[in-house]
Amino acid sequence: MKILIIQQKMIGDVLTSSILFEALKDNYPKFELHYAINSHTFQVVENHPHIDKFIFITPEMEERKSKFYTFLKSIKKEKYDVVVDVYSKLSSNLITKFSGAQTKISKYKHYTAPIYTHTFKEAKTANTNAGLAIENRLQLLEPLKVHKKIYKPKIYLTDKEIESARQRLITARIDLEKPIYMIGVLGSGENKTYPLPHMADLIDAIVEETNGQILFNYIPKQATEANIVYNFCKKETKNNIYFNVFEKGLREFFSITKHCTALIGNEGGATNMAKALDIPTFTIFSPWIMKEAWNMFDDGKANVSIHLKDVKPELYEGKSLKTMKNDVFSLYEAFPPEFIIPKLKDYLKQF
Repeated sequence: MKILIIQQKMIGDVLTSSILFEALKDNYPKFELHYAINSHTFQVVENHPHIDKFIFITPEMEERKSKFYTFLKSIKKEKYDVVVDVYSKLSSNLITKFSGAQTKISKYKHYTAPIYTHTFKEAKTANTNAGLAIENRLQLLEPLKVHKKIYKPKIYLTDKEIESARQRLITARIDLEKPIYMIGVLGSGENKTYPLPHMADLIDAIVEETNGQILFNYIPKQATEANIVYNFCKKETKNNIYFNVFEKGLREFFSITKHCTALIGNEGGATNMAKALDIPTFTIFSPWIMKEAWNMFDDGKANVSIHLKDVKPELYEGKSLKTMKNDVFSLYEAFPPEFIIPKLKDYLKQF
């Protein structure tokens, strides 16, 4: 049996959907499993032991129809028996259709349902602490009679990567025997980013409570904003921030994070990556993001999250997520650090 799983675009989605491979291999070890992903997301699933082959969707394919059509013809030649389309948008609809697979599975959309042999409506309420992102993906395997079990995304590092990161921290004069906190200082966009002065207040609280060593996680184009957060921090806090310990590559970030006590900050891909490395997390959700979908494996101890809705539920009465997204910046102002710091300090007591 030859199966193609499609998950395009975002790194966090690619990591989350990788659970399907472990589930399938647990049930059918001899199945051949391929993963169609955007080429820039490969690092998050590199070395994954349950994926037999990667099918890369490149920027050139997305920009030029002729390149994408050539890609579709190559998919047809693979002769897949099953396609699981997790992405479920136009490009993956076309990949599924061209595959010629007998079994085609995806989430339910009335305008694409005829393409597939099996579709599923996404649940709105989670049944476990794995969260909706995990549970809704696993239901896509029901037509393949995979036994019901929760799987957690995993990132697979080599011993060499872990040791290289350790040496990098030692060279930077970071004490591996003392707490190290990776801070997700920025979200993937402005409307997913806790206000910068407020984030500095949280970092001040972390250092005051733990005297921990602080690393910043951000992407290169966010360097200016990260520096603003640093400058908002107290002088005493700055002494504990190792601002120049910054890794541009994803694998290097994973390896550094593996040595951290916890990752604390804005909800996003970094949070899910830390969980996949078995590193504890404290997550601040944007007011317009549905916490139930992405608070994966929150347990009230190692993995804790907080949302404006937790402290001011009345602000959400009768309002849609679209409305909340439009009002996100005023909602952030209704979510000051004093609502977060008590829960954060309780969280930090375990380390």
